[in-house]
Amino acid sequence: MNESVYGCSTCASADKPLEEFIAGLSMETSHHRVESQETKCGFGLQGVCCRLCANGPCRITPDSPRGICGASADTIAVRNLLRAVASGSGCYIHVVENTARNLKNTAREKGAFKGKAALDRLAHKFGVSGKDEWDTAEKVADAVLADLYKPEYEKMDLVEKMAYPPRFQKWRELGILPGGAKSEVFHGVVKCSTNLNSDPVNMLIDCLKLGVSTGIYGLTLTNLLNDVLLGEPEIRPAPVGLRVIDPDYINIMITGHQHTMFVHLQERLTAPDVVARAKAAGAKGFKLVGCTCVGQDLQLRGAHYTDIFDGHAGNNYTSEAILATGGIDAVLSEFNCTLPGIESVCDKLLIKQICIDDVAKKANAELKPFVFAEREKHSDEIIDAVIAAYKERRPKITLNLLPGHGNGNSLTGVSEVSLKKFLGGSWKPLVDLIVQGKIKGVAGVVGCSSLVSGGHDVLTVALTRELIARDIIVLTAGCSSGGIENCGLMVPEAADLAGPGLQAVCKELGIPPVLNFGPCLAIGRLEIVATELAEALGIDMPALPLVLSAAQWLEEQALADGCFGLALGLPLHLGIPPYISGSPAAVKVLTGDMKALTGGQVIINNDAKETADILEAIIREKRAALNI
Repeated sequence: MNESVYGCSTCASADKPLEEFIAGLSMETSHHRVESQETKCGFGLQGVCCRLCANGPCRITPDSPRGICGASADTIAVRNLLRAVASGSGCYIHVVENTARNLKNTAREKGAFKGKAALDRLAHKFGVSGKDEWDTAEKVADAVLADLYKPEYEKMDLVEKMAYPPRFQKWRELGILPGGAKSEVFHGVVKCSTNLNSDPVNMLIDCLKLGVSTGIYGLTLTNLLNDVLLGEPEIRPAPVGLRVIDPDYINIMITGHQHTMFVHLQERLTAPDVVARAKAAGAKGFKLVGCTCVGQDLQLRGAHYTDIFDGHAGNNYTSEAILATGGIDAVLSEFNCTLPGIESVCDKLLIKQICIDDVAKKANAELKPFVFAEREKHSDEIIDAVIAAYKERRPKITLNLLPGHGNGNSLTGVSEVSLKKFLGGSWKPLVDLIVQGKIKGVAGVVGCSSLVSGGHDVLTVALTRELIARDIIVLTAGCSSGGIENCGLMVPEAADLAGPGLQAVCKELGIPPVLNFGPCLAIGRLEIVATELAEALGIDMPALPLVLSAAQWLEEQALADGCFGLALGLPLHLGIPPYISGSPAAVKVLTGDMKALTGGQVIINNDAKETADILEAIIREKRAALNI
């Protein structure tokens, strides 16, 4: 904890310039509230508190091992876990549903697609074709939507088309092939309600089913549909951090996960008549400032949007600091991770808040639900509101910028397609480097940012440093990427922090030892990379020298992501347990038995060096099994 101007301590951050900036603020942020929330409920931490019925809340103790209804610690903890995974899966399915609908509506109006090659690849994988690109795109969208809307008892068709065949066979053997994705969420919520399922193993099976549908649809397919509409990622250097805020422009901070919801607005903001209106108000024009995962997604595709996108400023727990600079005139939100804590900052600095999806509605924000058919009117209304806010607030606000924060040459635009292209069109160069031992293995450091495990991004960044120092290349996706890049680990010069083998590779190729795949949705891209590497080696995915870490997981969505990782058969590290430690059955299955079922396992450790030791040992074990 560090003393702050506001009058209470702030939590530590791996990003020291950001930590100092927040400590100097005269307003409260999430970083200030950590101290007042340090005392945690022991029953909640173990997952053994149940408040599902009026007899409760019941708490499990050694002297009271069952709730009033008779539910055990195993039942209560796993029921809570299934409820969280179902909710997290529902969030991702909401995103892919809206994305597919936007693709379908764009196709019906014969709108422009920036990623025609991506459409061709997806249509080929689905086995569909149309009389033209719009007909093909509509059929692709319909295939996704049809699967989402199937009942729970009808298996989705695209799972087999998207999954690695050995994994698909394993999922079928284990009985975890999901039915319709939305129905699986419904089924999971029903199953963990009061006085229904009390079998922890049976409920954990549902968690894996939800993991599969989350991963294939909410993660992988959201990315691939976005590629069609928004353009494919292209590798390039880009600025990151609070330095991207240019006060000469009207700045809109974007938060969420649903890029396709504001693509029309994004294009409208660069139209000559709109730019003229911005200039008449005293600005040079409009700029979008990236925050949270949708900012990472826009950064990933930034080569297509250089005229409107200034850069990615930071992750979820950087958002209050971004606003506190005074350089942001409006927040446009459409999903999480939009912190409730931004409300008071926006009020104080007269920042206009607009939500375009009611699931992300903030208490003091204006709700303008996105409707595709009304997008032109919708965009113009938002532009009017933002210009009015700019004209009102800028004369009254003192700017508090941090222009030296972050860096100017973070590598971005990495995807399963752009990386393979960079390697010459084949994974063979990467496979060869792994076989030779120059790269010992691959670690996916993914997911959220949190204010625990040492503070803001502390464990995530420390673990990443430990891994690259051991010649383990790191691929990132999610809010974790925002912290890692702002701490300078995604610039080519970071090669100096890598072990001798990885350092030599990075310097020869001119790349950093940490490659940014973008938003948390891009965990689906990492799955494609893993699939294609396994295919190139002729092995199943659990045999790969590949590990996962969601060191500072935060939300229920992260738990659904984790279930996907386990279904893929990959070792998964978490800094803190997902509130199931009070269930001996859950701990046994997730940390032990799972390895024999899917090949996956959960590893819990809150120390960067100890975790790196464990993950490196797993990679060495897998290398030995492959005789490399």
